[in-house]
Amino acid sequence: MIGDGVESGFLSPYLLDEGLSKDRVALLFTVYGVTASVSAWFSGALSDLWGPRRVMLLGLGIWAALQVAFLGLAVPAHHYVLLVVTYGLRGFGYPLFAYGFLVWVTAVTPRHRLGSAVGWFWFAFTGGLPTLGSLVASFTVPWLGTYRTLWFALALVVAGGLVALLLVREPTGGQRLAPPGERPVATLLGSLSIVWREPRIGAGAVVRTVNTAAQFGFLVFLPVFFTDTLGFSLTEWLRLLAAMFATNIFFNLLFGLVGDRIGWQRTVAWFGGVGCAVTTLLLYYGTSAAGDDFPLAVVLVGLFGATLAGYVPLSALMPSLAPDHKGQAMSALNLGAGASTFVGPAVVGLFLGPLGVEGVMWVFAGLYLASAGLTVFLTLPGRTTAPGTRVVPAAPEAGKA
Repeated sequence: MIGDGVESGFLSPYLLDEGLSKDRVALLFTVYGVTASVSAWFSGALSDLWGPRRVMLLGLGIWAALQVAFLGLAVPAHHYVLLVVTYGLRGFGYPLFAYGFLVWVTAVTPRHRLGSAVGWFWFAFTGGLPTLGSLVASFTVPWLGTYRTLWFALALVVAGGLVALLLVREPTGGQRLAPPGERPVATLLGSLSIVWREPRIGAGAVVRTVNTAAQFGFLVFLPVFFTDTLGFSLTEWLRLLAAMFATNIFFNLLFGLVGDRIGWQRTVAWFGGVGCAVTTLLLYYGTSAAGDDFPLAVVLVGLFGATLAGYVPLSALMPSLAPDHKGQAMSALNLGAGASTFVGPAVVGLFLGPLGVEGVMWVFAGLYLASAGLTVFLTLPGRTTAPGTRVVPAAPEAGKA
């Protein structure tokens, strides 16, 4: 995930410097997001059919092959259609690898430790994308240049992928997770139809989409806002991005534990939805008032990164909402995660022109509040709760240590 995150803080301004318009860059990121969302959905369904390890291998191969085509053909030729095809299709790669592994984690972890386990997963995920990825880029871009840094990212992805596939020996990951008699077409269709068969799963997928929509939207316009409007250097922006998600990775662990203690639903609603709405607005108004005040900016981006982790227990809650169809529930969750990669840039593309940066930040804050409201539907089977109340199901489902 470090290799995948290397480009996150500078690819947008790099493509602008290469002559692409802001609209074309936003479209490129949106196409990438669409393919990532489809891939995220398939990661759960294919893990049911083939086992998570094979899905991870497929994702690694797609990422590596398309990165070579993107850097070797599309970027040197400055050919926009080729850029869209190669970079857009590369979006199939990382969700298959990362979310295939998440399915593996949820398949083998005992219920009472599931919140903590997914906290560790997101600790590793955001530790790479974009935390350490951006930090690595802040050193390699001045040293190697942007283009060579993108090649360096390929080496990191291949190295990390081989570590995971060669050293993780847990046997369940190599096995089909779907019931023996279930047919492939039924598994694939079931991973999508569960969204309306189980409305709570559909609501959870929407909440997951909102979770990181702003994160991916920010990568489209905040690099330009921080450098051109506020006056930060590109290196300072990359380090701010690293600081945002350095905070996030530690709070991923914290909120995984908190969710196991006070309830997954309550944690997502208050720390995630309401918290992100507040910190999104603080990030804009605080930096706008202070300008290129780096220490204050570190605090503000860190607050956003901390509240973003409030959604971590959703990864434990979703498979528990459909205990007989965990793989399908994870497909829906992953579909929401993938959808955020294009919903975020799409929001920017739609509203940045007419509303400006301030308006876009308000749109994202509103989405976060809406997601907090949706958590009222995320109650475990056999239980109902009012908004914000503690979820305390029966002992096997409580998620308590």
